Parts: sequence; structure tokens; C-alpha cells
Amino acid sequence: MSSEDFGFLLALLLNGVSIGLMYALIALGFVLVYKATDAINFAQGEFVMMAGLIAAAVMGPEGTWLILAILATLAIMVGFGFALERVVLRPLLGRPVVAVIMATIGLAAVLRGLTPIIFGSSTMGVLLPIGDEPITIGPASLPPIQVLGAAVAVLFFAAFGWFFKKSRMGVAMRAVADNQQVAQAMGINVERYFAIAWAMTGVVSALGGIVWGSMLGVDIQLALVGLKVFPVVILGGLDSIGGALLGGVIVGVVESLAAGYLDPYVGGGTKDFAPYVLMILVLMFRPYGMFGRRQIERV
Repeated sequence: MSSEDFGFLLALLLNGVSIGLMYALIALGFVLVYKATDAINFAQGEFVMMAGLIAAAVMGPEGTWLILAILATLAIMVGFGFALERVVLRPLLGRPVVAVIMATIGLAAVLRGLTPIIFGSSTMGVLLPIGDEPITIGPASLPPIQVLGAAVAVLFFAAFGWFFKKSRMGVAMRAVADNQQVAQAMGINVERYFAIAWAMTGVVSALGGIVWGSMLGVDIQLALVGLKVFPVVILGGLDSIGGALLGGVIVGVVESLAAGYLDPYVGGGTKDFAPYVLMILVLMFRPYGMFGRRQIERV
């Protein structure tokens, strides 16, 4: 392999890792809900879309109110998580998991219908003061928002990893996810930890909405990022924080390599379906993912 080819490969890998870390940040929202409630939140992409729209609306077209927009987005998404758990999901406590899953699917449809009415249907921008000059890392030139998103993802993965493994609250949330009835019998307030899990998902969604909204712009199409991230959580395991991180990096690298080596021969588009091919292969051999629990649910 020539030095030029090696440089091209390294640039694709660095680009894939940075995008993969941004995927992993969204995937963390899936994992947080699953670890606490044992159910998949199919409205995760819509949460990210809603957060991006709130940030763009508060910030304004010139990006004037940056700090206020970030704080308002975090506060509103955390409040939304608490309210959602209280109004929609708490009445489903003790019901089959499929009931919670169907509730999130319905919620996704409601959010996709309501947000254009509230915020309009035009694409809005989330203007962060980070400039447009690419950041050179080795042979790769990465957009600043991509580097920022990767850094935010690493920081929050470390924080949430510590939370679930070392803190009493995190251990209690894992106990709730393992068995709600047993956890309740041992004195754990299951309803409280459900609410905390959804509020934490609000935080992750707010960060994801700001970062992805800054990179792509915000409109109803941003909700598709939730579907795009789904191979990440399947690959890593629905209940594994580390798996979401590694799954995100793998999916990002696969996308980048497909775009670099396959797209020139077929005219483009392979990076869009390559992660789903990988997801199908993983489901065939390890349906619980690389780091997930050996537990299969039919939905």
C-alpha cells in the first residue's frame, strides 16, 4: 500500500470515528431508556428533532442567544421527559413491554405531526460559534462541528458509564431494568427511576439535537437520525453503554469506508445501506448485540 493510499484510508477511518461518536450520542438515548424500562423508545429521533427545533427557535437566525438556547433546550427536554413519563408511561407500569413500545411509536407520530405546526416546516439553523475552517488531524480534514460532536459524545459516555456502574442511583436503575417487580419489592421506587431515565434521555436528546442540528439544519427530516442510529444500538447491544459507543464507531467507519471505496464504482449510496447490512448480519448471529444481555424479545 502506497503512502497516499494509506493516508486516504486513515482519513476515512478518522472521519468514520468522528461521525460514529456522534451516532453513539444519539444511541445513548436508546440505551438509557432500555436500561431502566426494558423497552425501546422508537421516538428517540423525534426527541432529537424537537430539541434541535427548540434550540434553533430560541437562538434566532443570527445565533444571538446561544447560552440561553442551550439552557432552555436542556430544561425543556428534561421537563418533557418527566412529563412524558408521568402522563403517558406511568399508567403503563407493569403492563407488557410491547405496550410501552407502541406508546413510543404513537408519540413519534404525534411529534412529527405537531412540530411543523408549532415551528413551521422550513429548515432552521443551529448556529454555533465554531467557524467553518476544517480541523486537520493527520491526513483528515474534519468539519469543526464533527470534532465538537465527537468530543461531547466521549465526555457524556464517560459520565453515564460512571453513573451506571458506581453511583447508587445507577445501580438502582439497573435493578429496575432487570426486574421491576423484584426491584419494587426491595424498596426501590420504580416510578422515580423511570422518570429519571426519561429525563436523562431528554439531556442526551438536547445535546444531539444541537450538534446534529448545527451540522444538518433542523426540520422534520432530522427525526430520521433516530432510524439511522438503530443499527448502532442493535450492533452494540440495547442495554450496553460501552456497546453503543463501540457500535457507533463501527457503523461510522463502515459508512466512511463504503463511501470512500464503493461509491466511486456504483455511483454513490452504499454508505446509506451498508450499516443495515451489518445490522442484519449481527441479528443473524448475535441478536442481542456484541455486548447486550442474552435475552431475546419478540415484538
